[in-house]
Amino acid sequence: MAKEFDVAVIGAGAAGMMCAATAGKRGKRVVLLDHAGKLAEKIRISGGGRCNFTNVNAGPANFLSENPHFAKSALSRFTPQDFLAMVKKHRIGFHEKHKGQLFCDDSAEQIIDMLRDECADGGVHWRMPTKVQAVARNGAGFVLETDTGDIHASAVVVATGGLSIPKIGATDFGYRVAKHFGLKLVEPRPALVPLTFDAQEWAPFVPLAGVSLEVDVETGSLKGRNPSGARFREDLLFTHRGLSGPAILQISSFWQPGDPIIINLLPEMDLAQTLVDGKGTLKKQLGNLLAQWLPTRLAEGLLQAHGFDPEARIADMKDEQLRKLGRAVNQWTLTPNGSEGYRKAEVTRGGVDTRELSQQSMECKNVPGLYFIGEAVDVTGWLGGYNFQWAWASGVAAGLAI
Repeated sequence: MAKEFDVAVIGAGAAGMMCAATAGKRGKRVVLLDHAGKLAEKIRISGGGRCNFTNVNAGPANFLSENPHFAKSALSRFTPQDFLAMVKKHRIGFHEKHKGQLFCDDSAEQIIDMLRDECADGGVHWRMPTKVQAVARNGAGFVLETDTGDIHASAVVVATGGLSIPKIGATDFGYRVAKHFGLKLVEPRPALVPLTFDAQEWAPFVPLAGVSLEVDVETGSLKGRNPSGARFREDLLFTHRGLSGPAILQISSFWQPGDPIIINLLPEMDLAQTLVDGKGTLKKQLGNLLAQWLPTRLAEGLLQAHGFDPEARIADMKDEQLRKLGRAVNQWTLTPNGSEGYRKAEVTRGGVDTRELSQQSMECKNVPGLYFIGEAVDVTGWLGGYNFQWAWASGVAAGLAI
């Protein structure tokens, strides 16, 4: 097997394959290494097996980073339309779902096959499964110590992802390489992840597991710490341990431990005003009335949790009681005690500090020839195809620059 290459890409996921194919088609001699025996498992399981491969609306505003301007260059030079052109070239059927999300008509395997074919077009060499044990400087280039022998390369691209979903092979290898070369990290933490609550406090809501509805959700604003104005209207899902669904996954990336989240369970209605104005005409009991607008189990659970009698008639209730109920529904405020962690997180927030990298090339400013791309970097997209778009864009940026 060849041991000398222009480029060694560590990690054969979305970003790694995109980078390897891009560099290979420019005539670079590329080797792509991965410790897994099965290729691109994260692509395979994404989008319910149909891969939400991009979002037509993807732009810098849809990404979180301590350096929010960093992603602009790569995202502007390789757009959702550019990736879509590749999908169409490979004759992969796709459709648009909720809010610009694009999915394969058939299977995520088609995206994996497409990237494998693109790598083949670039003459990329594969080393799978091969575990990279260390990366070190070797003169002007690098040497990779692997369990199948040393590999020498002029440039190294780290595309090893984050810590999310360890059962499919996520490790901290990329962060260890960064530390070895003296790069700063932004503290990694789970993102796009369900939130959990104290078991005793959550007990009234455990029977609601499985209930889902569209809500508005925000966080931080009670303490004046929502400078991003992060607010999402998406579906909320009750679980035995807390809350999930797209609304919670979205807000989890912005949530800080100790901060409350604020949920509007009836975003199209001012419940307090409706109840106060309707005292003379709404004859139903409180429980039956609330069940007109909310799932019945949720209406019952909320009334119980906030000490309201579901059999009370609103005509007999004081306005202040009705306003209290309105706040409980339109501004339900609760503080998570944590999240479901990397086991359930779709991505990792944080990673290699972008101030260490060139935004045009993804190359380390102080370690020429070393690149970091994809989820290993402190750039985290919203839910809905944005993180794949960052993988494609950052992979292309490095592949073109090497």
